[in-house]
Amino acid sequence: MSIPVPLTFKGAPGSPYTRKMLALLRYRRIPYELLIGDQAAESNLPNPKVSLLPTFYLPNDAGEIEAVVDSTPLIRRFEAAFDGRGTIPTDPAMAFINYLIEDYGDEWLTKAMFHYRWYYEADIDMAGKILPRWRNLNASHENLTQMSKFICDRQISRLYVVGSNDVTAPVIEDSYRRFLKIMDSVIEKQTFLMGSRPGSADFAVYAQLTQLAKFDPTPAAICLSEAPRVYAWTDVVDDLSGLNVEDDGFLTREEAKSVLGNLFTEIGRVYVPALLANAKALVAGDDQMETTIDGRPWVQPSFPYQGKCLQWIREEYKALASEDCATVDTILEGTGCERLFED
Repeated sequence: MSIPVPLTFKGAPGSPYTRKMLALLRYRRIPYELLIGDQAAESNLPNPKVSLLPTFYLPNDAGEIEAVVDSTPLIRRFEAAFDGRGTIPTDPAMAFINYLIEDYGDEWLTKAMFHYRWYYEADIDMAGKILPRWRNLNASHENLTQMSKFICDRQISRLYVVGSNDVTAPVIEDSYRRFLKIMDSVIEKQTFLMGSRPGSADFAVYAQLTQLAKFDPTPAAICLSEAPRVYAWTDVVDDLSGLNVEDDGFLTREEAKSVLGNLFTEIGRVYVPALLANAKALVAGDDQMETTIDGRPWVQPSFPYQGKCLQWIREEYKALASEDCATVDTILEGTGCERLFED
């Protein structure tokens, strides 16, 4: 079914996934209307089954408007609905590589984003002041003070959900610093992770950096000090509507290992063991997962959604033709990512 434009969706500047979709729509030159705060309620739009940002309002098979969330399948739905300037490589092997990095951005880098925002006083203070004002610029000082306390208390109490605690903090922060160094090296070689044109993976990584590099004081200072190229890249990716795109602009399978090898080693070092330990806990019916990541203990509640993430990664891999599968194996060999496909 065709999708009418402009696309209407609800989001917030402090939501990395909102920023992911905003930047992608700008790049693809797809018209949109962004609703912030109470604008969606005022428009009498339906509620999603799970309240997440961004929420898109799209027609279902019966032509009725429904609320849809989850950026990764939405991007692929838009790939099918709108021509030109796509973000999924046509090479199936590279499409899988793009998918894996996108998942890492969405599900591991977000741990750093959430950790820094609600772990350090300066970041808590920043978020507490700005997040409620983004929602309602006209609110009274008293209402904003109450909302700030509510948001901070709620989010700090939920740190454990993403795995941020005193035990795991060094793992998260060291991984963030290594990622910045790796990302800086990639951008020096080519403008985007996926080549001279961005893939959906670029927008996933960018999304977390809109907060880590550009908003939250502690990780922003680290980025500016240790990887100013990444800091600048995040601003550039905000609006790529003017970027000239070449059909062969995606990274090739022959180039992937040399350009992205260090990134996959980082993914294999931290995200893969987290996914596997989480899956093991879910199968065992355990409410908590315990493992070792980067040589240090990791403890957090088991997370059903990331169990689905591992399942989807494996489904994408199994759907590859044998030749494409062999290419992916070669690219990931020795990085630790190959463990994703073990029984």
